[in-house]
Amino acid sequence: MSAQPVHGGTPGHARVPRTIGGISSALRGGRRAQFFAELLEAQQGAELDGVLNAWWGRAMLDTDPDRDRIRAAAEAGTLPTTTMEEVLRRRQARGAQ
Repeated sequence: MSAQPVHGGTPGHARVPRTIGGISSALRGGRRAQFFAELLEAQQGAELDGVLNAWWGRAMLDTDPDRDRIRAAAEAGTLPTTTMEEVLRRRQARGAQ
């Protein structure tokens, strides 16, 4: 088994750098302008960190190579789902906490 990066990309290099430039480059369409609007209104500290974290997550979704396939499956009602209880059971079976 090989180790896979948690957030996509290659080991040591995230698919979307957690920087203003990395996030803005990854966003699709008009979302980039919305990102900058929120960024410019945020105060330094926790508020700015929150904006960057939220938009980094959106940028990761925008650059997911399986994004279109997953969206189509979700819209068709064929996307596999699971319960939180099942996720916890699997983690416990693997010895995760």
